[in-house]
Amino acid sequence: MKKVINNPLSLIGLMIIVLISVLAIFANLLSPFDPNFINIDSILTAPNHIHWMGTDALGRDVLSRMLHGAQISLLVGIVAVGISTLIGIILGSISGYYRGIVDATIMRIVDIMLSIPSFFLILAVIAFLTPSIWNIMIVIGLTSWMGVTRLVRAEFLSLNQRDFVMAAKTSGASDLRIILTHLLPNSLGPIIVSTVLGVASAVLIESGLSFLGLGVQAPTASWGNILTDGKEYIQFAWWLSLFPGLAILVTVLGYNLLGEGLRDNFDQNS
Repeated sequence: MKKVINNPLSLIGLMIIVLISVLAIFANLLSPFDPNFINIDSILTAPNHIHWMGTDALGRDVLSRMLHGAQISLLVGIVAVGISTLIGIILGSISGYYRGIVDATIMRIVDIMLSIPSFFLILAVIAFLTPSIWNIMIVIGLTSWMGVTRLVRAEFLSLNQRDFVMAAKTSGASDLRIILTHLLPNSLGPIIVSTVLGVASAVLIESGLSFLGLGVQAPTASWGNILTDGKEYIQFAWWLSLFPGLAILVTVLGYNLLGEGLRDNFDQNS
């Protein structure tokens, strides 16, 4: 961790993530207005000393909606990646440990899933479901596990012939014990990196779905649907597109910088 802190880019990424997480956690306290309060006297007001990020077409305060949107975007990203990581660890562990026909079957399923563009696969599934926060999280998680599976499998194949694993097998340790106490702990580095980078990807996907109207539904605020509201007024209400766009950009950049720093750290220690 010290190496990550000493890496300027990783430190910037960590600071960005911490800042946005704090803003999201305390959004209810920090929001100057109710994010869904409609004020017809302040429709499309430019940023000023009262509304720091202006207002939208319904007179709602953009800053308040941005803060509450951070809660939604980060929640979707973290939960979706948690689901995909869990699935990837389970399937990757089974594939890398048992190999043979089990490995071949799981890898063919992974190949089939990877042959379908992820975003279009998500769009196809979402089209048959009611758009909601929970459905978005589950669908993103269930369609994003392939990379983690291949990563865990590769780590297990590499570790399977190590002396400490062979010793555990010789001593009569169960397969589950070997996986949980010997193989998985030694594979955590790449998994952590993949998880951090996966959050950035999930935030982008959620924002894209919400922008298309297939994600988080109004009046709940998310960065994606704030962007959608702004596209009709982009010529004279620039703030409706600028601020959510910057929030998505900075958040994704923060997770990518931290992920790259963690990767460099684990590579140097390996």
